[in-house]
Amino acid sequence: MDGVVLGDRLNDALLLLVLVCFAYSALVLSRFFVYWLAVSRAYHRRQPDPSGDQAAYDWHVFVPCRDEEAVVHDTLDALRTGFPACHVWLIDDASEDRTLALAERYAHADDRVHLVARQLPRARIGKGAALNSAYQQLSSWLPVSADRSRVVVAVVDADGRLAGGALAHVAGALADPAVGAAQIGVRMRNADDPRPRPDRGRLGNAWARLLVRTQDVEFSVNNAGMQLLRRRTGSVGLGGNGQFVRLTALDSLAGTQLRPWSQRALLEDYESGLELLLNGWQVTHLHDTYVTQEATASARRFLAQRTRWAQGNLHCLSYTGRVVRSTRLPWLGKAEILYTFLQPVAAVTLTVTTPLCLLIPLLTHDAPDNALYTRTMDGLADHMTLLLLVPVVFGVLPLMAWGLRYRRDRCPGRGLLAGLVWGLAMWLYAYHLFVVSTRGAVRIVLGREGWAKTRRNAEAIGVGPVAKEV
Repeated sequence: MDGVVLGDRLNDALLLLVLVCFAYSALVLSRFFVYWLAVSRAYHRRQPDPSGDQAAYDWHVFVPCRDEEAVVHDTLDALRTGFPACHVWLIDDASEDRTLALAERYAHADDRVHLVARQLPRARIGKGAALNSAYQQLSSWLPVSADRSRVVVAVVDADGRLAGGALAHVAGALADPAVGAAQIGVRMRNADDPRPRPDRGRLGNAWARLLVRTQDVEFSVNNAGMQLLRRRTGSVGLGGNGQFVRLTALDSLAGTQLRPWSQRALLEDYESGLELLLNGWQVTHLHDTYVTQEATASARRFLAQRTRWAQGNLHCLSYTGRVVRSTRLPWLGKAEILYTFLQPVAAVTLTVTTPLCLLIPLLTHDAPDNALYTRTMDGLADHMTLLLLVPVVFGVLPLMAWGLRYRRDRCPGRGLLAGLVWGLAMWLYAYHLFVVSTRGAVRIVLGREGWAKTRRNAEAIGVGPVAKEV
């Protein structure tokens, strides 16, 4: 008798657990769908960005480099040729390849190229620390009489290429003195590369091309829509590539140690944008101009990069109290920021709850009779088609829609089938969030906070002792 009672109680507990897991999954899915609707609406109703007088500002481009000899030569050429009025600050973070030699050669030949040479043990501790070194050197280089309100600092990755009209669009945004920073769009320069993995065969290149293309879909439309929504809610995030910040805004964050960027943050870009918002500056997004970068064609390197991003996102949870208490952020902005904070948390928890929803009914199929338990499980089984249809409608179709929008806006010459394939790839691609968020959470638990850059596609397997990727 006691065994029957114990079995009933166990079944009741398992039933409650299954229902809680289903309810939580439904809540997360509903949350995603509402956010997608808002993002989609913002993307469709976007307005043209203003243009301004780029000659009204002094432009300084920070280019952080750590073992970047494979790409930095072309980046410097593009910056100096396309934007001759800009000063370029090339930050060598104790590179172990020929990056420093290339930088020294450029700095010697061009008085608008400045070398920021970092050395161990202070080097190679994070991108934020490298940017802080350039900020300190720029501050020392500027004359005391310089009008720092006219100085604009841009951050461009070592593989970045600014679009031709970028400075004019940024100047238009900065015409509002309340705007402290602007983030321009990001696109993948190698989206049409027929052989992104020359070391692989036909099948390997097909998968690599799809991975590269899906990253371009993600940044060009999905992430662009998110930023356009944030422009409405007052919560635009800065990225590691293509951010433009007033020097006076950086000054407001620098403190006595002259460090506007967090020294060891894995998402120093997003955190600096948060700090600007919390300090009363406005941050805006510009959709009509962009910076291109190289999408990684390696699944291993991609997962290493995204694990670092997810881990950095989890670190941002420490900002929750400040965001909630802020009197400078609108409530919609707070809601959007908290949604961003909770994305990896939701991914980690769903990684646990989803298998439970599926496994418990299977493992307890032959459990002792319990009327409530049996009736509920039979009801779930009877409505399984509907239960599977809900995530398709509210989870799969919204992601597939981005593929069709991408085809319309970025590749109008491609057929409808291509848009459908890209949309289906976006749905499958989204599952990487569960993997990298879980890996990031495990790394935090294990105290693994190391930083390693993502290797470039053209980079050799190894040049000297390189830090191990995540």
